[in-house]
Amino acid sequence: METLIQATGEAIRLLFRFDAELRGILALTLQVTGGALFLAVLLGVPVGAWMGLRNRVPLAGCLLPLIYTGMGLPPVVVGLFVYLFLSNQGILGDLRWLFTPRAMILAQTIIALPLVIGLTLTAVQAVDPAVRLQVQSLGATRWQLTWAVLSEARQGMLAAIVAAFGSIISEVGAVMLVGGNIEGQTRVLTTAIVLETRKGNFALALALGIILLSLAFITNWALYRWQGVKR
Repeated sequence: METLIQATGEAIRLLFRFDAELRGILALTLQVTGGALFLAVLLGVPVGAWMGLRNRVPLAGCLLPLIYTGMGLPPVVVGLFVYLFLSNQGILGDLRWLFTPRAMILAQTIIALPLVIGLTLTAVQAVDPAVRLQVQSLGATRWQLTWAVLSEARQGMLAAIVAAFGSIISEVGAVMLVGGNIEGQTRVLTTAIVLETRKGNFALALALGIILLSLAFITNWALYRWQGVKR
């Protein structure tokens, strides 16, 4: 108990000091997670919306199980495959991305993408069919119909983004495999917490954990506020 109190007190002092090491780790975390989330949303929302708007999806019997499996895919498995593809003997080895932030962004994008697609698809399909009939009866064009349905599904689509963000901001296995947890280059909040805990540096680990929780809370609060404004 005494150790916890001491570590917490030191963690608070570290947070107030907010030295270059903490700033660097936070900046890289935002870069990697933000980049992965941007790519996942850019690719996943249109695909999920397209699948949800269609009455019949080509190869749905294969695609939907793959998407739903991907939503629960263990991140460490993603990290393993990305590592193998980017290693010197891998298909993409010539890119020299292994142990760089680009490899970490790639791994996290793969983790988040099925979540964005699957939850966006579900949100669009959950829109009341009466909405489509009403819009069509008013003589709306195909694009106007699409926009009306997506507007009705926006709450669920926002939930998809929030879920994807939560899955990658707290992820450690994949980024540690493909990033290597290199100080000043590929060390993010989650991998730094694991390292400092193993070293017995509980104060720094707690400080990093507080930053991680605060970052997740602030982001989700902002998305919640934005959701409320859009209602």
